Amino acid sequence: MNTKLFLASLMLTAVTGAFAQNMTTKQQYAADSKRATQRYNDDKRLCADAGSSSARMQCLRDAKTEYNTALAVAKQNMSSKPVAAPANARNEPVCPDCGKVLAVSVEDKEGEGGALGVIAGGVAGALLGNQVGNGTGRDLATLAGAAGGALAGHKIEQKVKTTKVWNVTVAFDNGNKQTYSFDHDPGLLSGDAVRSSGNSVVRR
Repeated sequence: MNTKLFLASLMLTAVTGAFAQNMTTKQQYAADSKRATQRYNDDKRLCADAGSSSARMQCLRDAKTEYNTALAVAKQNMSSKPVAAPANARNEPVCPDCGKVLAVSVEDKEGEGGALGVIAGGVAGALLGNQVGNGTGRDLATLAGAAGGALAGHKIEQKVKTTKVWNVTVAFDNGNKQTYSFDHDPGLLSGDAVRSSGNSVVRR
C-alpha cells in the first residue's frame, strides 16, 4: 500500500478512535465496522490514482486485506470486551451471611428450681416450725415453716443452678443485626469477622 493510503488510514483511525471509549459492545462494533468501511472506500479511491493497472490491482488487494483485518479485529474486540455488571449488582453484598462482631457480653442466668428443692425446703421448714409452740400454735408454725421452707428451697436451687451466658451481637454485611447466645466462651471479640452457621456464628 502506498504512503498516501497508509497516512489516510492512520489519520482516520486516530480521529474516530477517540469517540469509542464510552460505547457499549454493540455500539463499539458498529462504529468499528463503519470506520472500516469508510477506510476501505477511501482506499479504493486512492487506488484509482495508481500509475499502472498492476499497481492499482495490488492496491485494491491490499485495501481489501486491510478491510477484512479491521472487521476481524472489531469482532474480536466485541467478544473479548468485559460486560459491566449492573449498578444494583455492584451494590449487593459479596457475602450476605458474613458480618462483624459488634459486642460481646457475659451475664448470669438463673437455673430453674425443681420439685426436689421445694420438697427439701418444705420438710426442713416444717421440722423447724414444729419446734415452736404447743397445740394449735405448733400446727400453724409447722404449716408456715413448710410453706416458707418450700419457697426458700426453690430459690436456693435456682441459685445453685445459675450458669453464665455469652451474648454475641453481630452486624451483617446486608445490614441486619442479630444476637447469639452461647453457654460457653465462644472466643470472639468485638471486630472479629464471622459468618452465620445454622443458628449460630463462627469465625471466618
